[in-house]
Amino acid sequence: MFEHAEDEIMERVIRQLRKPVAIDEGLDARVMRAIAADARPARQRPALVRRWPLLAAAAAVAGLVIAQPWSQGSGVRSDSYQFVLVAPQAASVALVGDFNDWDPARSPMRATHSGLWATIVPLAPGRYHYAFLVNGIEWRPDPAAPAALDDDFGSPSSVVTVGGGS
Repeated sequence: MFEHAEDEIMERVIRQLRKPVAIDEGLDARVMRAIAADARPARQRPALVRRWPLLAAAAAVAGLVIAQPWSQGSGVRSDSYQFVLVAPQAASVALVGDFNDWDPARSPMRATHSGLWATIVPLAPGRYHYAFLVNGIEWRPDPAAPAALDDDFGSPSSVVTVGGGS
């Protein structure tokens, strides 16, 4: 009896997650301007003007981008996903996960002028564990994604589930 109710709830959740999300076309430009404005050293701006909450909001928005494929008109295939990390102090960042055999050389990330790192990876439907490898040594989970609960190696990682339909 309870299993049927849980299945019904899961189906409703899945239907909601598969609905398309409208993303404002100017969002990227506004986020990048805000991050660039925040790139000055902390000693040059008063404490009340610091915009760390804005960076946290940018990371949350990046999480939405990760969870949804880009539209067909954007030039990115519908089975491609963009992974984003805000790491302004990093010299290098790589995306590692079970989709690339945890090999940092297979999914290096590119930095923007303001410390936002991104890469696009094609993913077939399924559930994937992943993390960011910062400066070749620091393993970071995605702050904008659910944590993977069943980590076998003791390092924090995140999980993304890719649906099979529209």
